Amino acid sequence: MPGLIRRNDIDEVRARINLADIVGDYVTLKGAGVGSLKGLCPFHDERSPSFHVRTQVGRYHCFGCGEDGDVFTFLQKMDHTTFTEAVERMAARIGFELHYEDGGQANSDHGNRARILAANQAASEFFSAQLGTAEAEVGRQFLGERGFDPTAAQRFGVGFAPKSYDALSKHLKTFGYTEAELLAAGLVGQGDRGTYDRFRGRLVWPIRDVTGATLGFGARKLLDDDQGPKYLNTPETAVYHKSQVLYGLDLAKRDISRGRQVVVVEGYTDVMACHLAGITTAVATCGTAFGVDHIKVIRRVLGDVDNRDTTGTGEVIFTFDPDEAGQKAASRAFSEEQRFAAQTFVAVAADGLDPCDLRLQRGDDAVRRLISGKKPMFEFMVRRVLDEHNLATVEGRVAALRAAAPVVAGIRDQALNVGYVRNLAGWLGLDIAEVSRAVNAARGKVAEPTKPRYAPEAAAETSSQPEGPSMMQLPIDPATRLERDSLMAMLQHPDIVGVELVQRASQAAYSNASLAVVRDGIAASIDAIGSPQWLDRVIGEVPPPFANLVKELGVAPLPEKEGRELTAYCRGVTASLIDRDLLRRKAELLGDSHRTDAAAEPAKYREIQVELVRIEAERRDLRPE
Repeated sequence: MPGLIRRNDIDEVRARINLADIVGDYVTLKGAGVGSLKGLCPFHDERSPSFHVRTQVGRYHCFGCGEDGDVFTFLQKMDHTTFTEAVERMAARIGFELHYEDGGQANSDHGNRARILAANQAASEFFSAQLGTAEAEVGRQFLGERGFDPTAAQRFGVGFAPKSYDALSKHLKTFGYTEAELLAAGLVGQGDRGTYDRFRGRLVWPIRDVTGATLGFGARKLLDDDQGPKYLNTPETAVYHKSQVLYGLDLAKRDISRGRQVVVVEGYTDVMACHLAGITTAVATCGTAFGVDHIKVIRRVLGDVDNRDTTGTGEVIFTFDPDEAGQKAASRAFSEEQRFAAQTFVAVAADGLDPCDLRLQRGDDAVRRLISGKKPMFEFMVRRVLDEHNLATVEGRVAALRAAAPVVAGIRDQALNVGYVRNLAGWLGLDIAEVSRAVNAARGKVAEPTKPRYAPEAAAETSSQPEGPSMMQLPIDPATRLERDSLMAMLQHPDIVGVELVQRASQAAYSNASLAVVRDGIAASIDAIGSPQWLDRVIGEVPPPFANLVKELGVAPLPEKEGRELTAYCRGVTASLIDRDLLRRKAELLGDSHRTDAAAEPAKYREIQVELVRIEAERRDLRPE
């Protein structure tokens, strides 16, 4: 049995890991003040970013749903790992050797999820190697006929599964993988006569997550005697959930984030064709329709926030085949269109060619022109409706208006709505007022979307914010702001503020009762200043309802401008709080002095004067030289 990892090693790994690098594999993060980053929360659906990461503190917090933790917590929740697996994974990432209590050893299995991922990676390498064998000639021919050379196959990890019931499983068992593990990974199936390789005689594409880990495979039928479906995918496993993965996202994520554009195509070869043609933001679903979970993944990588200042800068472009399946896919995508804050478009070649065939027949430039010639999603859908009617007749135009009006009524952006009313009137040759009446009538019958465009408050409506005080509820008067800001400095940068100032500030009077509780938590945790457990100690000292407030103060962006000296700010704001308290004490003493008769009570009067001198000296010491 593996032993417990030593606490010092856990702290060392946590300190060495840059939390933003790990979170950045899943969420596009942007600057949000000094030392703070923010993005769309991966734990709940939101329209405006409320998920903050503080790299120096090594902690994240979502102000929408309350999720909070460090790098290990993040991995446990995102990848469903155990704490030990998360620590071992990060230690391996930085090349740190862990030590275990009582002479225990590392868990070589690293948990079920890690074993599945490792088996998938070994399988991917096996399939890639098999593509160069004589048996795989049919696979190489398939790729060549579609314009993909060996270099392209290697770039996308394309491989070949031999036509054998146990070639893969025999190979993987030599690495120590058990039959149960291969079943759990979906690499083999269970039949009446035992297990068998799931993929046989097929071209295989590895399906990876945003970190590049292989979650599963998609396999294309090549042989006439293969009685299976045209495409066969890994079944649902502990790591592979087809509704939540997008093929090519590992290769496309950085360009999606940088260019604020994503192109959604319909197949693996379409993704390859787009990338090779220079459209490096292309991704595809894996054996399932484009749905809500795919949208959540794309929005996080795209940084798709609801902000009127940035509306229109993000683009989601769909390509659809002209057949019935493609039209159904277009309808499904349109039904979810308003979950995006980014603008949505459709790109369809005039002759109905998909990106792979278009590149093969007309070259890379044709693929680039296809994407650059995109049309707005609403225009595409309205014109699609109009194409189903005979606009040469009065009856046809009226029927077309009735069919298209609900589409236009579904546009929640008022400016776009007015524009499409005008366009629809032009396309039909009808009066704008008549079209407007039809759209308004249809609007009353259109159900409100789950997440309307431009609705930052939607995140709050669906969040599960813990009970108790929150930063969002604090008053905005100068006194409360000073108390809040000084607590943030002490919680986030105790080493900069220094033990002496933290101790003095923790004795100061606070006007806000909730912040005073946090102050008391700091006072009770002074001995932990400078340790990795500092913030956790304070959280543990305050009553449970106040824990979330401490977490928020521990990651919220400091109200300080970039470029200024952080030390000066943190020490300055804390000193201001102490100075305010000293000034309050001075006023009290002056009042006592006026009420004290120096002749009748000389000892008390002298004591007051000595204390006033001491306070003034302390105030001078607080001022920067």
